[in-house]
Amino acid sequence: MERLTVELGERSYPILIGDGLVRAIGGHVAPLLKRPRTMIVTDEHVAPHYLAGLGAALGAEGISFSSLVLPAGEASKSWQGLARLTEWLIGEGIERSDHVIALGGGVIGDLVGFACSIVKRGCRFIQVPTTLLAQVDSSVGGKTAINVAAGKNMIGAFHQPALVVIDPTTLDTLPRRDLAAGYAEVVKYGLIDDADFFAWCEAHGTALLAGDGEARHTAIAHSVAAKARIVAADERETQDIRALLNLGHSFGHALEAETGYSDALLHGEAVAAGMALAHQFSAANGLCPAADAARVAAHLTAVGLPHDLASAGVAADGATLAGHMAHDKKVRGGKLPLILTRGIGSSFVTEAFGLDMVAAFLDRRPG
Repeated sequence: MERLTVELGERSYPILIGDGLVRAIGGHVAPLLKRPRTMIVTDEHVAPHYLAGLGAALGAEGISFSSLVLPAGEASKSWQGLARLTEWLIGEGIERSDHVIALGGGVIGDLVGFACSIVKRGCRFIQVPTTLLAQVDSSVGGKTAINVAAGKNMIGAFHQPALVVIDPTTLDTLPRRDLAAGYAEVVKYGLIDDADFFAWCEAHGTALLAGDGEARHTAIAHSVAAKARIVAADERETQDIRALLNLGHSFGHALEAETGYSDALLHGEAVAAGMALAHQFSAANGLCPAADAARVAAHLTAVGLPHDLASAGVAADGATLAGHMAHDKKVRGGKLPLILTRGIGSSFVTEAFGLDMVAAFLDRRPG
């Protein structure tokens, strides 16, 4: 087992990474509890695989639990899903010192974290991510939210977990498409500020997606360590340090909005296309070598991820997509900070480009 820490003073918390941890979680959870009771929230895809094993691990430590199984997918990350979850937690008699376990992917983690930030003005939660995307990104850092009609993650709060337990073997039951979507977030850490790690991805990404356990563990540990470092330096995204984690997301969220936040385009797929577009936009404006943009697109294509509007299945014009970007929660003073790049491993934040320039770029159907 590997142990990392998100350093946030009194709110610091450990991240545990190891095969089989879901079935051995009880000993890690028990010391956190004021009473031997917890609540598990999961979804209908994850529950058949891991709910019983997690429950047995808790029972072995004398911890009782109740569970709520929600529908899988982004639709649960909504006002309706939040209402159902908060009412259930209150009905279960949750206390502020209790810890709710989020067992699932990013949807479950985001929803549970947000619910725990507001129920009784705040209670604790534990992340047990079962998708690659959640393991390397959304389970760490305390960003919690739901989606609304105006956009993705528009209603939320910063609320750090008490513990993150990552069991790479849960990826064995993940559909290949979902695994690839999560891999986009792994690639992101290389593109942000670690060109050597991007080169590692080029060499090992295919093996990771094919089930190579060592490659998966390396990717998860490296990604989590990178995110923990960034979160510790800029927890609430006030210094443009944490903002770099949004590489590809402004373009990607626009693509998600255009496809209705549906299975037509998964979040990680949208981020992949968004990262490629960010590199292409940077190259088009003389910031980034065209060869680097082409290299990014080539790697994403090689692992089956979209790298432009066409491969993402988006036919909308530039004005429509820029209109979605105008609703981005990162807009400040009427301007949208874009995460662009001077090359692989050299991303930065800028407000130098208006959405009209972005729209014109997208109208050229880059790819």
